[in-house]
Amino acid sequence: MKLIIGLGNPGREYRDTRHNIGFVVVDELARRSGVALALGPSQIPEVVIGKRFGPAPVMLARPLTFMNRSGEAVAALVRHYDVARSDLLVVVDDVALPFGRLRARTGGSAGGHNGLTSIVERLRSSGFARLRLGVGRGDSRRNLADHVLSSFEPGERAELDAFVIRAADAAEMFAMEGIEQVMNYYNPDTMEPETD
Repeated sequence: MKLIIGLGNPGREYRDTRHNIGFVVVDELARRSGVALALGPSQIPEVVIGKRFGPAPVMLARPLTFMNRSGEAVAALVRHYDVARSDLLVVVDDVALPFGRLRARTGGSAGGHNGLTSIVERLRSSGFARLRLGVGRGDSRRNLADHVLSSFEPGERAELDAFVIRAADAAEMFAMEGIEQVMNYYNPDTMEPETD
């Protein structure tokens, strides 16, 4: 079974922020698949999950921990459901990418992202796929935490639905065909040197 986890922060005040785009993509996957998201098993209290069965069985999840504790929920899910690292995809915001750009990776560093850092620490491995979603850096004079916890600008909002749909398509491709196919299809500059 594939496990697709979207990262974000729980709570109403974070719902429409850049940091929560991973949650939004998982919600889109659940909507299009008819999967109801609900609290996970009692052994994993801080997660919302849903399962889709068929040609490619998939579990969708949103940790209810805050971003910097995402690894607790991810590691618990991986252990509880015996998910191989190769079957795990983490969907996460990335300030190093311009708004609207996707970048799939088979692994690599956390790149300074607190959610990925937490997952790497708890899994004791960076060998899991991630789908990075560009949310832009914004004004370099602005505090980075303030930027990722801010809402999208009006111009970005006009393109946000299409961006989320494209990201959900990439996540579905991962479930059906694996991360390498996602990289080949969605990474626009596969010839660029790796930076993370």
